[in-house]
Amino acid sequence: MAPFVRASPARRRPYLSTLMESPPTEAQDWEAPDHRNRQHEMRGPMTLPPGLGAFNHALYQSTRVRLEPGHRVELVENGAIFDEIVEAIRQATESVHILVFIWRPSEPSERIIEALCERARAGVACRVIVDPVGSEEVSGEHDFDPMVEWRLREGGVEVHYFRPLSGRWLGRLFGRTHHKLVLIDGKVGFTGGFGIWKSWQGQGDSPEEWRDTNVRVEGPAVRDMQIAFARSWQECGGALLPESCFPEPSPGFEHDTCAGFVESIGASGISEAERMLRMVFAEARERLWIANAYFTPPKAILEQLLEKRKQGVDVRVLAAGPVHDWRIVRASQRATYERMLKGGVRMWEYQPSMMHSKTVLVDDWLTVVGSTNLDALSLHRMREGSLVVADRRLAAKLAQCWARDLTHSKEVTLASGGRTNPWRRFARRVTQLLAVDR
Repeated sequence: MAPFVRASPARRRPYLSTLMESPPTEAQDWEAPDHRNRQHEMRGPMTLPPGLGAFNHALYQSTRVRLEPGHRVELVENGAIFDEIVEAIRQATESVHILVFIWRPSEPSERIIEALCERARAGVACRVIVDPVGSEEVSGEHDFDPMVEWRLREGGVEVHYFRPLSGRWLGRLFGRTHHKLVLIDGKVGFTGGFGIWKSWQGQGDSPEEWRDTNVRVEGPAVRDMQIAFARSWQECGGALLPESCFPEPSPGFEHDTCAGFVESIGASGISEAERMLRMVFAEARERLWIANAYFTPPKAILEQLLEKRKQGVDVRVLAAGPVHDWRIVRASQRATYERMLKGGVRMWEYQPSMMHSKTVLVDDWLTVVGSTNLDALSLHRMREGSLVVADRRLAAKLAQCWARDLTHSKEVTLASGGRTNPWRRFARRVTQLLAVDR
C-alpha cells in the first residue's frame, strides 16, 4: 500500500479554485447555507412520467404508500364537518376513535360529547386522544379542559393525552401530533384541517369562523388512518386495539376512487410529508393549485414550484390573509411572495377569515386534503396525515371551491404587497430555524 501523502497546496488548488471561481447564482444562494451540498441532497425539481401508474411508483418508493382503488371520498367544508361527524358517531356499532390537535369547550364540543357518551352507554368502545398544546385549557393550568374531560370519562369514553406537557418546555413545539382524525368502526374516516372548537363553525366568511376543507372517506385508506390512531394510542398508554377495529374494506363502490393516507411523524432530513408533497407537485403538467394556512415551505419546495411554472404549469397559491393567528408566520409567508411573483406564480390572500385549509389540486385528477401545513413545523416537527386521492370528480369539486374562494380573496402583485422587507426576511429566517437539521 502506498504511504499516505498530504496533498500540496498546488495539487489542491484546482478543486478550490473551481469553487471560488464559480460563485453561487441568485437561485443557488437563496436561503441556501452551502450550494456545494446540492449533490448530496434529495434531487431537485423533477417531472414524473404521466398517469396514475407512474405516480404510484414514485409515491410508493418515497412514502411506502400506494393509491389503492375501492374508495368513496367526499369533500366536507367548514362547519358541515360537525354535522357529518356527529351523524357518523351516532351510527357507530363497534368503535369511535378521535385524535385531534385542538379540542376546547364550544358548541361543536357539546354535540360531539353527547354523541360519544350515548354510543359509549350503548356498548361502543369510544377512545379519544387530544394534544395538550392545542387542547390546553385557555385560562388555567390543565392540559385539557377538566370539565370536557370529566364529562367524557363519566360517559364511558377513554381519554388520553399525547405526550403530556409537564416539565417539557421544548415539547410544546416539538413532537406534537397535529392529526385531525375521526374513525368510525374502522370503516369511515374523517381528516382535514378541523379542530373541535368554535373557530370551525359557520361558513368561513367571518373572522370568528375559519375557512377549512376536510374529507369523509370509506375504503382501504381508512385502515391506514386507523393504524395512525393505534400507534398514538399505544404511546399514550392505551391497550392494543382488537382485530375488529381493522375490518376488511367493503368492495364495489360506484366511483372506485383511488386513494392513500400518508402519515408523517416528523424527523431529521426529509419527512414523509415533504416526500409526499414533492411527488404530488412533480406530477403537475397543467395545473398546480395550493391552498395552505401557513405557506412558508423550505427552499427546495419553493424552487420546485418555480420550476413547474417554467415548465408551463399554472401554479397558484391561496394563503391566509389579514385574519391570521400567527403574525410572524404570516410575515414569513409574505417573504416568499417576491420571488414567487417574479417567477410567474400567482398568489392570493383570503380576506374574510383565517384560511386554514391544507389542500393541493393537480391537473384534473389528483388532490391532497389533510392536516399538513407547508411550514417547517408541520413538515419536520409534527405528526401529520393527508389523504392523497386520484379522482376527477373530487378534483372538479375542489376546483369549484377554489373558484368560490377567489371571489373572497385578494390577488397579490409586486405593486400591492408582494415586495419583501427586513421584517419579512427576519420572520422567514426565524420560522426556518425549525428545519435546521433538515
